[in-house]
Amino acid sequence: MATIFTRIIDGELPGRFVWQDDRCAAFLTIEPLRPGHTLVVPREEVDHWTDADPGLLAHLTTVAQTIGRAQIAVFEPSRIGVIIAGLEVPHLHIHVVPIDQMGDLNFANVNRDVTGPELDDAQQRLVEALERLN
Repeated sequence: MATIFTRIIDGELPGRFVWQDDRCAAFLTIEPLRPGHTLVVPREEVDHWTDADPGLLAHLTTVAQTIGRAQIAVFEPSRIGVIIAGLEVPHLHIHVVPIDQMGDLNFANVNRDVTGPELDDAQQRLVEALERLN
């Protein structure tokens, strides 16, 4: 059975995409730690990051870095945090999060009340920033 991320990438479930290529997609999470919190997900279903092909992992990291640069331009955080946890969905994904302090990476603090318009705004701003960077 396909993971929820595969279903989002395949268009079976909605997603607010900021990046898509032949190896991965990046979309906003619906429960962000901070505005602009993006997931970089390979199209290939790999459960654990240590099982990923090194070339794929390098590509995901490069995409995460590019998205981080766009997040800096849009949200002006102190840093961009990156987490590979993999506990909630058995499909490799990199969390790319604009942060100002370590507590901004605490998953107990996700925003479960983020609105569609807030996500749409973050998506549009990131897409525009990525277009300027490329």
